[in-house]
Formats: sequence, structure tokens, C-alpha cells
Amino acid sequence: MYETLSFDVDAGVARIGLNRPDAANAFNPALCRDLFDAAIACDERDDIRAVLLTGEGSMFSAGGDIKFFESQGVELGAVLKKITGLLHAAIGRMSHMDAPVVGAINGMAAGAGFSLAAACDIAIAGRSAQFTMAYTAAGLSPDGSSTWFLPRLIGLRRARELMLTNRILSAEEAQQMGIIDRVVTDSDLETEAMAQAKAFAAGPTRAFGATKRLLQDTWTSGLETQMDRETRSISDLTRTCDAREGIHAFVNKRKPSFKGA
Repeated sequence: MYETLSFDVDAGVARIGLNRPDAANAFNPALCRDLFDAAIACDERDDIRAVLLTGEGSMFSAGGDIKFFESQGVELGAVLKKITGLLHAAIGRMSHMDAPVVGAINGMAAGAGFSLAAACDIAIAGRSAQFTMAYTAAGLSPDGSSTWFLPRLIGLRRARELMLTNRILSAEEAQQMGIIDRVVTDSDLETEAMAQAKAFAAGPTRAFGATKRLLQDTWTSGLETQMDRETRSISDLTRTCDAREGIHAFVNKRKPSFKGA
């Protein structure tokens, strides 16, 4: 289905694997296009209620495809506008869609790979995973939403330090900073991430999406505006089958059976 991604759907979970292992899963136009198309599919398909995002092979992603960049010569600026446009559209779609995105971060996450990991709703890393911004080491500035997500996750001072120094973080350091949520053994990474994705897929999908969007709005809203959004959101959700099921199950002291509707 995709040239540079593996894409499978099972039990409500779409598993997306960045699949250029011979090129360190680096981002080129084809990968960014495929990721954008996959994000649209995840947003549109009713049978997808959670997403697991990982890298095939030994590495999550080394970031931008620097060898490809060098080959573009004077056209690189225009090419990067296309690449980042597609990558940013993919990240935007995943951030705004109802289905939660679980990152399974394996090996190195550098540059745009780091950015993509930080943009996941839940990020779980293998113990050997490493993180580095890397952009300024190549004379470039960050992309992939990292200048939006990282300051919100870890604060402006820490984000600035990582972006200017390109310091390499271990998985444990990334967790301590709040960049990722959990660290597990490398051998358990896929299992743990899939278990989390399946738990989300069995949950109230519309409520997850509403919660994601409310949290994004909080950075630009005053208190009264944000409380009004909360009122509208929770009121709108009462019209969903899942809200009625969740309330009925709570009253009757049973486990709810959510359908994502």
C-alpha cells in the first residue's frame, strides 16, 4: 500500500512503521507523503481507533535524509518546503484526530525522528533508545513540530538547551524530562506499546479526541474561554453512544463496552 511505510490494521489499531531501514528511516519526500496519506487514512477510517507508530529495523528515525538533501543543490530550499509541508500536515492530522497515537520509540530518534516522538500522545521507549535534536549540527533549525511540543513538554529553557547543543539523551533521561512516558526493555517495547494502543482502541474514541483538542487549546485560551470550550465539549459528547454507555455502566457497576461512536 505504501512505498516507505508498513501499515496494518488489527483489532482497531493501525500499526505504522517507518520503513526505510537501509536509510535509517530518514525522511525524504516519499516517506513524508506516505505518512501524510496514512494519517488521513487513520483519521477517516471508522475501524481505526488507535495508532501505533514505530520504526522498522534497529532505529526509529535518524531525521531528515541528509544525503538526499545534499543532492538537491540550490533546489534544497524548495524541496524542504515540500517535505516539511507534508510532514507537518501528517503530524497535524494525527494531533487533531480522535484516535490516540502511541509511539514505540526504538533505537535512535534524531532530528525529525525526535520531533515525531515528542508529538505522539503517549510515547514508550525501549531502554536502548536515544534522542537528539541534531538540526543545528547540520546548520539547520528544528522542524516537525518540535518548537511547539518540546517547550510545552519540558519548558523553554530545557528545549532551548537540547536544540542548541544537540545533546544525546538516554531513554531514562528523556523520561525524567517528560519527553516520553515510559521506558521498557527493548524486547518488550512492541508488546507494551501494542497493549496500550489496544486499550485505547477499546475506549471512548470521541472522548479521547475531544480531550486531545482541549489540551491543545489551553495554551492559547484564557480561563473563561477554555471553560466555555470544556462546557461545549462535554455537552456535545453526551450525544454519543459511548457517553450513554459509559454513564449507564458506571451507574450499574459494570465495565463499559465502548464502540467508538
